[in-house]
Amino acid sequence: MNRPARLAVGVVSTGRVGAVLGAALARAGHAVIAASGVSRDSVRRAEELLPGVPLLPPDDVVRAADLVLLALPDDALPGMVRGLAVAGALRPGQIVVHTCGAHGVDVLAPAQEQGALPLALHPVMTFTGRAEDLERLTTCCFGVTAGDSDEAAWSVGEALVVEMGAEPVRVPDAARPLYHTALAHGANHLVTLVAEAADLLRGAGVDNPERMLGPLLSAALDNALRHGDRALTGPVARGDAGTVRAHLRVLTENAPDMLPAYRALAARTAERAEESGLLRPDLAPDVFAALEREDRR
Repeated sequence: MNRPARLAVGVVSTGRVGAVLGAALARAGHAVIAASGVSRDSVRRAEELLPGVPLLPPDDVVRAADLVLLALPDDALPGMVRGLAVAGALRPGQIVVHTCGAHGVDVLAPAQEQGALPLALHPVMTFTGRAEDLERLTTCCFGVTAGDSDEAAWSVGEALVVEMGAEPVRVPDAARPLYHTALAHGANHLVTLVAEAADLLRGAGVDNPERMLGPLLSAALDNALRHGDRALTGPVARGDAGTVRAHLRVLTENAPDMLPAYRALAARTAERAEESGLLRPDLAPDVFAALEREDRR
């Protein structure tokens, strides 16, 4: 894999992702020469993770950089790229990288039209914006996307990821929406699920629900990653329709706002348990009836 030359890096902006990846590139030997950050938190992160790096307007950051790191929210990225192109901040030979999961390289078309090399490098990790994220990078993957027929660009993207200590995984441009949906469905909804379980335990009088949930959910996640649907346990997979009905009654009485999510997840769990052979065929109808799954396949 070709190793990129030492590059002058410009970071737009120093949010949780940008500040950490900028620090990772600096640790790899590149020179972060400028960054942009406006909010108090962004300025603080720049001071902590990119000490001595001047904070400048985005177009000035980009003009000075060989490698432009656009660490922006999904919806803000297209407008920023267009604005940089109109401002004349982009030039031939630059490497322009964005970190959004939802976009491929098409969103960087205005930069490519100016002769820049477009790359999408999405870190598959949640960020705190603190120094410990640098170590977590060494355990995570990056979704790497370049032009479909541009093998040199793919190699540059993969080399940058390896330099930051992570593992590159190629994601074709056309697959980015499905790729990002999978990650958001898993990570974001997991947080909601865990938080709601903790709320229910507090309602049951458990003072430290996180302590109770930690070992259980860690084991469940590990088993799911190792064994897939075979890791399913609990009343739905066992076919205990009476227990499922009891759960629905308890939620109706104590947490009605959680009832639709529980019903939907339990129904999907039942479908997967039935398809994988865990939920016995003679017990499945009662489980689906308890969940009122009239739209079952």
